[in-house]
Amino acid sequence: MERRRALVLGGSSEARALATRIAADPRLDGVISLAGRTSAPIAHDLPTRVGGFGGVEGLARYLVEERISHVVDATHPFAARISANARAACAVANLPLLVLTRPPWISAQGDRWIEVDDNAAAVSALGAAPRRVFLAIGRQGVADFRVAPQHDYLLRVIEPPQAADLPHSCEVIFGRGPFALEDEIALMRDRRVEIVVTKNSGGALAYAKIEAARALGLDVVMVARPAGADAATTHSIDAAMAFLAS
Repeated sequence: MERRRALVLGGSSEARALATRIAADPRLDGVISLAGRTSAPIAHDLPTRVGGFGGVEGLARYLVEERISHVVDATHPFAARISANARAACAVANLPLLVLTRPPWISAQGDRWIEVDDNAAAVSALGAAPRRVFLAIGRQGVADFRVAPQHDYLLRVIEPPQAADLPHSCEVIFGRGPFALEDEIALMRDRRVEIVVTKNSGGALAYAKIEAARALGLDVVMVARPAGADAATTHSIDAAMAFLAS
């Protein structure tokens, strides 16, 4: 019997876990695709391609040429463009698509969240008075905060940002999660953080900063996930494997 061939659009811990399961299943073949935004991505257990497809047309062509039978969108919850392209390309190629994503964080007792729709609203939520701001959003979108130069920013990234994107006063630190709760508390104390800005990416790997802000009584500006079109969605690796075997 011919093995089903899956394309996993990666960039998340869920994608890595799914790749490991696919590689161990004799019924399945697959490839994982990464956007290429980090120079040293974490290794996966499937053959890996890096870079864009050339929009919807290029992705649809790839699906046909590579004889893909199933597509799993396991990108970061904020990777809106590739997710939209995946939906459109699968419609063109008449292929099944499943979105595998982590559930968003939900405010708990003691949290002081200011929930906003996008970075522009996050900037407004910081207010006019100067504050020490922990930007825990990665390097994508940091330029949006240049319009509020009165604040003193702390930006944590994996890859170096473009200097032209940085706000006027911005300390850049490097790190890749997961981070321990005690380390996050120490960081925020040592850097005199007054407010945290983060995306609601969900999952356990980055949750320690939310717990740290709660423990320290800090406000958290929480940027909501972009609205997605209707697509079959799961939070379960087992459900994704069942989809691929169907």
